[in-house]
Amino acid sequence: MLEAGIIGLPNVGKSTLFNALTKAGALAANYPFATIEPNVGIVSVPDERLHRLADVYQPKKIIPTAYQFTDIAGLVKGASKGEGLGNQFLSHIREVDAVCHVVRCFELKDVTHVEGSVDPVRDFETIDVELRLADLESIEKRLDRIGKKKKQSPKEGLHEEALLTKIRDILDSENRLSYELFEEEDYQYLKQLQLLSFKKMLVIANVGEEDLLDLEHQHHYQSLLTYLSSFNIEVVPVSAQLESELSMLEDDEKKEMLSSYGLHQSGLETVIEKSYQLLGLHTFFTAGEPEVRAWTFKKGMKAPQCAGIIHTDFEKGFIRCETLAFHDFLEYKSISKAKDAGKYRLEGKMYEMKDGDIVHFRFNV
Repeated sequence: MLEAGIIGLPNVGKSTLFNALTKAGALAANYPFATIEPNVGIVSVPDERLHRLADVYQPKKIIPTAYQFTDIAGLVKGASKGEGLGNQFLSHIREVDAVCHVVRCFELKDVTHVEGSVDPVRDFETIDVELRLADLESIEKRLDRIGKKKKQSPKEGLHEEALLTKIRDILDSENRLSYELFEEEDYQYLKQLQLLSFKKMLVIANVGEEDLLDLEHQHHYQSLLTYLSSFNIEVVPVSAQLESELSMLEDDEKKEMLSSYGLHQSGLETVIEKSYQLLGLHTFFTAGEPEVRAWTFKKGMKAPQCAGIIHTDFEKGFIRCETLAFHDFLEYKSISKAKDAGKYRLEGKMYEMKDGDIVHFRFNV
């Protein structure tokens, strides 16, 4: 299962957000390192399409797709050198597929700030620098060992040295690491490096409840938004305190409270959707009277691979899949009508699954 890690400085609201997100009851306390071991929780992905399918099929069960969130303990300045159990925490970040960086944008005297004041741009840079320093150390060690490989396999060794040098130069500059800066044939090698700076990132701006009513005039949030826009990093405003309150309410009460803030969904639902997209994930559906179910797949996967997500036998014995696009389902409301309209398709082994496909797999074992 793919995994998004929640990171940030101590006391920025990570564990409060995680608790609301997963209702896992992670320890949230007003002091650094309330989270020592990473807390792990599974979250279901809100998807209105599931309920539209269920309205037609009237299934016994509705099963949403899900993925994993990990609450990683707060990093501090000097983490790359081992400060604040930094090496342990950095290793936890290496294990996740994407990062949700929580940055504090609220003022509250009762909740101390590890730096003594609230400055979201400074806080983001503090974490960013530590990730870069940890990666630089890793790259320097590899460059120190490259001599032996250059003797054994000169061509491979020189190519690897060139890649490592390019990464080091980017990390030393104000630019950010991105796969787009490299050739596609090198992606596999780059992934093996497990560099923290290559992780896809979403920034969560933790604001006060009242701030949600007027984000345009929330100074801390706007300064962070302006700063990160140049790096093409998306920022989602969330009030951890409000989300904590919402997580305790029934659906009707929740909708009413969100409406009072002019919101159609909670900030955490937006975080779930955005981080799902960040991980490059899409959803296909299977539907019938027993159950309507959402399945997660990676963008670019072919039909047999997606069949294997349900069961390995489906992939081994794949014959074809019968497929209906969700927008066509909305129009015709039944398989038979979609067939009559020529919208129900038979697809083979080379078919690349699309987000929202409603699928029935044919296989033979």
